[in-house]
Amino acid sequence: MLLTQDVMMESSASSTHGAEDSLVQCTESEDFAPSKLGTKEYWDEAYKRELQTYKDIGDVGEIWFGEESVDRVIRWIEAQHVSENAAILDIGTGNGMLLVELAKHGFSNLTGIDYSTAAVELTINILEEEGLRNVKIQVEDFLNPSTELKGFDVCIDKGTFDAISLSPEDREESKKQYVTSLRTVMQPGGFFIITSCNWTKEQLLQIFNPSFELVCELPTPRFQFGGVTGNSVTALVFKQID
Repeated sequence: MLLTQDVMMESSASSTHGAEDSLVQCTESEDFAPSKLGTKEYWDEAYKRELQTYKDIGDVGEIWFGEESVDRVIRWIEAQHVSENAAILDIGTGNGMLLVELAKHGFSNLTGIDYSTAAVELTINILEEEGLRNVKIQVEDFLNPSTELKGFDVCIDKGTFDAISLSPEDREESKKQYVTSLRTVMQPGGFFIITSCNWTKEQLLQIFNPSFELVCELPTPRFQFGGVTGNSVTALVFKQID
């Protein structure tokens, strides 16, 4: 189970963006309270601030779930001997640091999307500074993907589905549309790697079945609270069912 005193996504966002609202704890029988973290307006403002900070002092901002979460994903991809030419999509790229690390590990067919124009501008600035000019970055609402967004062998999500789950409007429909969009943009048999601080393994299995089957659960840090041991983050690899 996920053990949280406050929902971890809120904690991460608070340290970066000064969010003040607290969210309902995650349990298998409850959904989450609506939050501004589920709105485009919130992330537009957050990334406008991060973009300005980057321009002022060169700080790239928060890496969602920490550097270990990036390393964990890349280790798994490399262990599967995924081709360096495989088409990889970063869903909700934020500041693009996952793309930076993938490129440094030799992956050459990378695309990052975000519905925040400021996030995309921030990513472009960071990639240019790193000398990585072959990574594709574009403004896209993943719930309404363009027809050109397709054919990906690997799709990666670190926190975007969590944010969608906190939307004040049409959350259930948005979660269903997310799964539909995922199937649309992926190659048959492609891999989907999701890192979540709001959903347990069992909940994610319910959400993504029967369109996706579980390949494995990636190890994440464990802790004890109230005599119970659990994980604050869930990381799963799914394979699209043909």
